Amino acid sequence: MADSTLWWLLAGAAVAVELLTGTFYLLMFAVGLAAGALAAHLGASMPTQLVAAAVVGGGAVAGWHFLRGRQSAGTAGTNLDFDSGEHVHVDAWTSENTAQVRYRGAVWTAVPVEGAPQGTGAHRVRHVDGSRLVVEKI
Repeated sequence: MADSTLWWLLAGAAVAVELLTGTFYLLMFAVGLAAGALAAHLGASMPTQLVAAAVVGGGAVAGWHFLRGRQSAGTAGTNLDFDSGEHVHVDAWTSENTAQVRYRGAVWTAVPVEGAPQGTGAHRVRHVDGSRLVVEKI
């Protein structure tokens, strides 16, 4: 069996495993294996093929890791609270400045946003603080 055929089979296997697991890093590894196959097609020796696969695959993994790290650092200031803006109904406030509200099929503890007057009726979720909903009167 030719060296390039072995490289292509390994690259295909890495892509198949990536499709089963959803690990994007395996796809970057498969790119490195494809680089080894291309080096074999060009007639490079086995050590050169291994170096090509390692450099391209390792570089792709490192590049993806770096790019992904920059994207997650860029989203640090954005609001990823999917509950904000949702509406709840407050029937009564307790003496501890909390209320029990039904939200998403469960009973939650709601607290008013700082400085907001308490009242019953419709409220909007500002954000989730741990297991509490911070709400404001609508």
